[in-house]
Amino acid sequence: MGYPTAPKWIASWLLALALPCTAYAADPDQDAAKNAPKDPYSDARAIVADLQRIVTPNGVQETFKAPIGGIDQWVSVRGKDRAHPLLLFVHGGPASPSMPVAWTFQRPWEDYYTVVNWDQRGAGKTYLANPPDQVAPTIRIDRYVDDTIDLIELLGKRYGKRKVVLVGHSWGSIVALKAALKRPDLIHAYVGIGQVISVPENERLSYEYALRMAREHNNQEAIRDLQALAPYPGPEPLTRERIIRERNWAQLYSGLTAYRTQSDYYYDAPKLSPEYTAADRAAIDQGNQLTLGRILQEWSRVDFTPVRNVPFPVFMHMGRYDQTTPSAPTARWITAVKAPVKRGIWFEHSAHLSPMEEPGRTLVSLVEDVLPVVKGDAADTKAGNR
Repeated sequence: MGYPTAPKWIASWLLALALPCTAYAADPDQDAAKNAPKDPYSDARAIVADLQRIVTPNGVQETFKAPIGGIDQWVSVRGKDRAHPLLLFVHGGPASPSMPVAWTFQRPWEDYYTVVNWDQRGAGKTYLANPPDQVAPTIRIDRYVDDTIDLIELLGKRYGKRKVVLVGHSWGSIVALKAALKRPDLIHAYVGIGQVISVPENERLSYEYALRMAREHNNQEAIRDLQALAPYPGPEPLTRERIIRERNWAQLYSGLTAYRTQSDYYYDAPKLSPEYTAADRAAIDQGNQLTLGRILQEWSRVDFTPVRNVPFPVFMHMGRYDQTTPSAPTARWITAVKAPVKRGIWFEHSAHLSPMEEPGRTLVSLVEDVLPVVKGDAADTKAGNR
């Protein structure tokens, strides 16, 4: 049993930060494009685009480029009614954007929220909008945190809302939780999906799971490879190569998607996204190459364990089978932390991709758990009435 083949695993080494992404060929030059065969997905994208159109009188559907943190960054905003609360989804990565996969699960959210997806610095459309050598020196966690705060304030002015529901997924859960702690006045509630609490503990648990499953399945190749990594993560700085090898086996045994050894539905979803061109899709991998190595050592030290009090409602969506960002540390943290409202919600048939794996349960939580908190927050006044 060998390693999954590239390119779909090109970024899997950093899945505790985020989700892997599929590599795509760049757009051909203009002359070649004239003679190229028709894109086999273009008709399907048109159908998805038609289905996704917001047609309600007070709805919003716009994708725009905005100055955030000193560079141009791309934002997508969708919802059936502008009066609904804003929900900002902070994607994984640091360069695995949610914009091209959101069509698979987001549409029902738009009945209750105005949903914002944002290609972070170095990700997708934003990667293409800025010279990489200008962005590279800024790849730091605190810069992403400040970008998040800048975007929330921009959204408030644009849509007349004082606060947002902040949702962080995987790597995005580091950025979003730090932003919420830094500026709780901007947050109705925080929702963590595949939440990172302690990177060192997550790495240890994921490794132990992979080795245990390899032994249960008598997978000698996996056993040898994992034992060669011991001690893992160990006292030395983590490297890209070591993380790739560990993730390979943890995800083979359903650590990314419950009950599956592969997650092609996720990797292939951008091909049908109306939001993304071929060049945008190719930029996903280019962004990974720009950002991952630059953030690795800082990421490997992240630990929210000492945080014992949060001044905002907090909800954790925890995949029972998640071995990418294992849920046990999150379950302990949400039990111990003090918050105005808190709840840990188990997704019994999910690993790391619960919005895709259990979209109905995700929607129910956003409506039944989170929305009442938002409606009870008197601070959500019009920005003009502050």
